[in-house]
Amino acid sequence: MVQDPILSARGLVKRYGRVTALDNADFDLYPGEILAVIGDNGAGKSSMIKAISGAITPDEGEIRLEGKPVQFRSPIEARKAGIETVYQNLALSPALSIADNMFLGRELRKPGPMGKWFRKLDRSAMERFSRDKLSELGLMTIQNINQAVETLSGGQRQGVAVARAAAFGSKVIILDEPTAALGVKESRRVLELILDVRRRGIPIVLISHNMPHVFEVADRIHIHRLGRRLCVINPKDYSMSDAVAFMTGAKTPAEPVAA
Repeated sequence: MVQDPILSARGLVKRYGRVTALDNADFDLYPGEILAVIGDNGAGKSSMIKAISGAITPDEGEIRLEGKPVQFRSPIEARKAGIETVYQNLALSPALSIADNMFLGRELRKPGPMGKWFRKLDRSAMERFSRDKLSELGLMTIQNINQAVETLSGGQRQGVAVARAAAFGSKVIILDEPTAALGVKESRRVLELILDVRRRGIPIVLISHNMPHVFEVADRIHIHRLGRRLCVINPKDYSMSDAVAFMTGAKTPAEPVAA
């Protein structure tokens, strides 16, 4: 039985003046998979991800979530629909604590008049929830949930961002270059985190330039070229050099799309 995509796009077009960033781009993410999105610089993969996550509005085309057409006018609308994105800059506030960053923009207020009228935050509930979520993903190296994010290592910060996405991304998580600024050991931990999240049943879109990482964790690889989907390959059937050749135009795929 063929599954329907949980998130799909058809015919996305996005123009910036004379530059066409998306040229009838298509996209499919299936339940429970890790889909890697690769492409040369300027191929349009960032524009496609921004369109799917609500950061930009496409000029043409349709996006469907669980089979229903959606139009996100902002990342907040996409978040409310269950799509969480971890951008390359992590979107964390360094001076705030881990718990504050986990709930940034969706803070919990105390029940009763103190929360309703005086807008008092329920800090103990937020701290408890944050500790539970970090523990679920094995991030026990973070001892103090109230320490400032700026005191964490690069890998720990990435871990907090991924944990936040996993905590609130009920349907889809999009990760933009999650290991780009990390060393070997921290990259390994983030890859393990990604696999942990997938095991919990949440499908992941992984944008990355790191081919060994892509081929290690991805179930399928979406190759983007010249503003559109060139093909989707199974990493078991192709080599890294094949993927790079498709990406750069040195080689043409035999089939346009492989499920």
